[in-house]
Amino acid sequence: MRLRRKRYLLRARRKSRQLSAVQDNTGRIKPGDTLLVCTLFNEAIRMPYFLRYYRDLGIDHFLIVDNGSTDGVMQHLTGQADISVWHTSGSYKDARFGVDWMNALKRRYCHGHWTLVVDPDEFLIYPFCDSRPIKALTDWLDSSRLRCFPAMLLDMYPKGQLTDHAYRSGQDPLEIAQWFDPGNYAISKNHLLGNLWIQGGPRARVFFEDNPQKAPALNKIPLVKWDKSYAFASSTHSLMPRGLNHVYEEWGGEKASGILLHTKFLDTFTEKAKEEELRKQHYAGGAEYAAYAQTLRDQPDLWCEGSEKYINWRQLEILGLMSKGSWA
Repeated sequence: MRLRRKRYLLRARRKSRQLSAVQDNTGRIKPGDTLLVCTLFNEAIRMPYFLRYYRDLGIDHFLIVDNGSTDGVMQHLTGQADISVWHTSGSYKDARFGVDWMNALKRRYCHGHWTLVVDPDEFLIYPFCDSRPIKALTDWLDSSRLRCFPAMLLDMYPKGQLTDHAYRSGQDPLEIAQWFDPGNYAISKNHLLGNLWIQGGPRARVFFEDNPQKAPALNKIPLVKWDKSYAFASSTHSLMPRGLNHVYEEWGGEKASGILLHTKFLDTFTEKAKEEELRKQHYAGGAEYAAYAQTLRDQPDLWCEGSEKYINWRQLEILGLMSKGSWA
């Protein structure tokens, strides 16, 4: 395991040579700041709300890798003091789907900082998030001697066809994607790294109906008190050292956990799926996006009789999808 982690760190150092700083404001990062790291491609339409949401949550600085976007997102990101941006035209796939680039940035800039790693369509929900900033959560995690915080990915979707509702730049995507699957989740344990493996929800139900074992993983550990010796092994699904993945109770009780509200399924997703299917830069040669594109041609309605409308984090806790653990 130690050799594998060293290999990941060496890969990150090597792949960091592909990154060119476009706007380096990292000198503004202060001790105790909470950081966010993200890799994106053609997400200009999502950035205004994404940045507003996480600033309101209490993120102090954004470290963003732009992987050759052509939609003008760079013009939106530059000129903002709390954002540092790097550009690369390197292969997203060959950088382990961006993980190597982000591991490199975290090793250099995030040591000793609570660091959140999310995609532009993911929004972190944690206990008391409606009344407490993320600093309250990280202070509690520090006092509890916890180094990371897990959050299951919860796919959100509208009622009706995706193309029925046009998403506008700056809009809260939850105004459209208000529904989720309250159940239909399978959980197993990855015995190699010790992390949980969760699958299910609308992607297993609709896009991978014939082969749900191929559905994307929903388990994530997005918030970590970063150390330069750490490395994400597989996206934010698993971490090294191995002990960081033990974010759950095995013998009764509950550890605190959150949810990443996943707002992929907007009207913009139809073109995004076609684009990513052609790029073939995602896992398994883009097989996931090929499945999306094929199913989306039939204009499916992801909503079903079992769907539940999102209200707040307390609803998700009652459903057993997240927990406040011992945090009061």
